[in-house]
Amino acid sequence: MRIIITSVLSILILSNCMQAQSVFEQNFEQESMRLDLVLAGNKSVQNAYLLEIKQEPYWGGSLTNLIDSLGYGEYHFNVIDKANNEILYSRGFCTLFEEWRTTEEAKFVSKAFYQTVTFPYPKNEVVFQLDERKKDGSYNNLLTMAIDPDDQNIRKSKLPDFEVAKIIDKGSSADHVDFVFIAEGYTLEEMDKFKKDVKGMADYILSYEPYKQKADKINFWAVCSPSVNSGASNPRKDEWLSTAINSSFNTFYIERYLEATDVISIRDIAACAPYDHICVLVNTDKYGGGGIYNHFSIGTSDHPKAREVMLHEIGHGFGGLADEYYTSDVAYQNFFDLNVEPWQPNITTLVNFSSKWQHLMKASTPIPTPVDKKYTDELGVFEGGGYVEKGVYRPAVNCRMKTNEAKGFCPACQDAIARMIDFICE
Repeated sequence: MRIIITSVLSILILSNCMQAQSVFEQNFEQESMRLDLVLAGNKSVQNAYLLEIKQEPYWGGSLTNLIDSLGYGEYHFNVIDKANNEILYSRGFCTLFEEWRTTEEAKFVSKAFYQTVTFPYPKNEVVFQLDERKKDGSYNNLLTMAIDPDDQNIRKSKLPDFEVAKIIDKGSSADHVDFVFIAEGYTLEEMDKFKKDVKGMADYILSYEPYKQKADKINFWAVCSPSVNSGASNPRKDEWLSTAINSSFNTFYIERYLEATDVISIRDIAACAPYDHICVLVNTDKYGGGGIYNHFSIGTSDHPKAREVMLHEIGHGFGGLADEYYTSDVAYQNFFDLNVEPWQPNITTLVNFSSKWQHLMKASTPIPTPVDKKYTDELGVFEGGGYVEKGVYRPAVNCRMKTNEAKGFCPACQDAIARMIDFICE
């Protein structure tokens, strides 16, 4: 009887996958449509503008999970069939712009930031709808526009003539996670070093759970985008370099915060390979990095803690995980509303904790959980996280989303990353 039930379930799962893939084939090409946007404003207001629409040759995402079921991100977009008003594709994401809006500077200055989003190339006319998540968790529309996929002004740019190497090949992009690493601050003569550095990063990532147990579902690519100079710009030393994406330390005046605002160049380079997440590897021994959900993750190659940092930043960029520390210097102010349950899967305000990692905890563990020896290695609800000491809670005393010294990800973070991998692969 058990064999029969298992067989029936397998048939049902296969049937659902085939049906979902049929939906993709009816509505999309296996290419990408990319919208280059400008987000502009200050602490009080923001607006979104279209810069350009582009057609890219690869679609690296799922052919079945087209609708976002995770609910992550400070922004959310829908691609809607114009003929019948049906949502065909949706995703959430975050931006450097939204982080900047929480800084002191945004109270007095207005700025504009590039932002890009991609989705499968539609076969028919669609409506693109972009919404921002407000502090109370509701959404506000920023941009709605119709798109004709046959529009002659959709740019079909030739891909850059960069070497593309598949560092770890576990299978087709349609049912695997594809991490694409792009070179930043590597000269043309340093590309052998870049590929070796990517292999080292990939091996390190796959040595930690849940990536280790899901290693057969993950591909790693390297796009060899050369720079004129080695390294990254450092405003504190008045060092301004000519590099592939013009990355820089001292973002928001935080020395260790390594970022790049030229998202368009990053996407142009990444388009050379199919990808689910973009990682930027910077050729320097300086400490720093950054990671923004469904945007990109960035880290350095040669600092003694470079691999630990990159694993942490991919936790942000790929897994949608929040920072669990609360004592380090940051530029953000009032990043979380304590009256609203945050969307990040690894922190809680206890407004709706049952939607988080409660199902993974022992029933005997108190909520909140005291930070004492008894619970040092237990999954709990420990106060302090998300940049604040009070009102935000994290799942472990120590985790890679809190410190580089942690042994790895806590069970709550592992669970969230595993769900993301499965969502992309299924």
